[in-house]
Amino acid sequence: MGRMYTVTFQNIAVTAAQDFFEISPADDKPVLIHGVCVGQSSDSGDAASELLRWSIVRGHTSSGSGGSAQTGRPALSVNGAAAGFACEVNNTTIASGGTPITLHADVFNVMTGLVWIPTPEMRIGASQADTTLCVRLLSTPADSLTMDGVLYLEELY
Repeated sequence: MGRMYTVTFQNIAVTAAQDFFEISPADDKPVLIHGVCVGQSSDSGDAASELLRWSIVRGHTSSGSGGSAQTGRPALSVNGAAAGFACEVNNTTIASGGTPITLHADVFNVMTGLVWIPTPEMRIGASQADTTLCVRLLSTPADSLTMDGVLYLEELY
């Protein structure tokens, strides 16, 4: 049993590969990803179409940098408890160190955006022992993209 949270970023100029989301679970509070959505509002038309690689990686021991700290917000209750996990968004220096494991790898078209909502059996999780859970943009966009994103996350207790 757990609590649902969202972590968001809005109106970010994305010009390089980065960690869209970096989650550091709290002690005895594992997390599960319920969904990831990322889109852009700056490029339109067929000529601006491009494919970008992304992944979900678990196990880095050093946090990334260049982005900003973000607070997980209760998704289904306005009076929900504060999130125990720490989160950073848009780190242009990605998390490093440790023994990272790529758990999901895919490609999305910037014209349609990224929407990944796994079935319950396919939800990817992490605990404090795993150190970090990152949703990572692996490709460098051809030009600057103005992007928004949301991570739907359950914190188990």
